[in-house]
Amino acid sequence: MACGRRNYFPLFVTGLRGDSSSLVMKTNTENFSAPRLNFRTVPSATLQAMFGLQKAVNESGLEPALLELVKMRASQINGCAFCLDMHYRDARKAGESEQRLYLLSAWRESPGYTARERAALHWTEVLTKLTDHGVSDEDFAEARGQFSEAELAYLTLAIVAINGWNRINVGFRTPPGFVTT
Repeated sequence: MACGRRNYFPLFVTGLRGDSSSLVMKTNTENFSAPRLNFRTVPSATLQAMFGLQKAVNESGLEPALLELVKMRASQINGCAFCLDMHYRDARKAGESEQRLYLLSAWRESPGYTARERAALHWTEVLTKLTDHGVSDEDFAEARGQFSEAELAYLTLAIVAINGWNRINVGFRTPPGFVTT
């Protein structure tokens, strides 16, 4: 299956001795030690465009914790291991609880998210999965009920930005934790 899907880093079991206590999971990363293309070495205008977009989001005034949830949810949908790894760490450093991060993919069934976070997560899903059913008036009304016009414009820009970063990192197969020197 293509990179960026659920088996991006296939798991395999070692040490099976008949009970689950001896089950050890390892990540198969031998084929992913370096990205297909290091996007940080491509023409600077491409990277500067993404950084400019991200700068506008960072300076938007939206809550940083909310933005991290949005980034993680879009990255879950898009199967971007690099972005999930980075934003999980960023969210934890910012004080986000492990439980809320673990439950993020099931946010609709989890009571630990505010109405504003739920609206942002729903808007994230709708805009990330446009081909599913587009954006209904009800989808827009739910988001608009929690965000001012300016906030919704910036939230939408944040979703555009993380989807762009996801596509870069999935397309170039950037492994989690990849850092250039």
